[in-house]
Amino acid sequence: MSERIFLDTNILVYLFDHDSPEKQRLAREILAKYGPTGSLLLSTQVLQEFYVTVTKKLAVPLAVETAAQAVSDLAALPLIPIDSALILLAIRRSHMARLSFWDALIIEAALAGKATHLYSEDLQHHQQFDGLRVVNPFLSAAST
Repeated sequence: MSERIFLDTNILVYLFDHDSPEKQRLAREILAKYGPTGSLLLSTQVLQEFYVTVTKKLAVPLAVETAAQAVSDLAALPLIPIDSALILLAIRRSHMARLSFWDALIIEAALAGKATHLYSEDLQHHQQFDGLRVVNPFLSAAST
């Protein structure tokens, strides 16, 4: 397993966002293609953000029980725990790279999990961080 893909929160949210059918389809394809291979990674931060977003910020929020089941299902993927060491690394990266703390924490978790790619629409497509490549899977299939 050479390719390891860290999923940012927005990719998971689109799994349940019926207002964005094309992004929902692409997010489901990513999960179906890479989930069974063991290539996907998440962090505890991503699971927390996912739960809050799908229960509070979607046009049609998920029921608490549905969201909790989704978190439980997603937690079966390899999970990077956010600890004090990652927080301190994220503070440093946030300052040095002029990123939000939360984006820096996502990057540090992806690096800690030895991810080769970070799938996200929040960071610049093809941007690199210490060998980690950002991919926005929603731009076009040709650019991923």
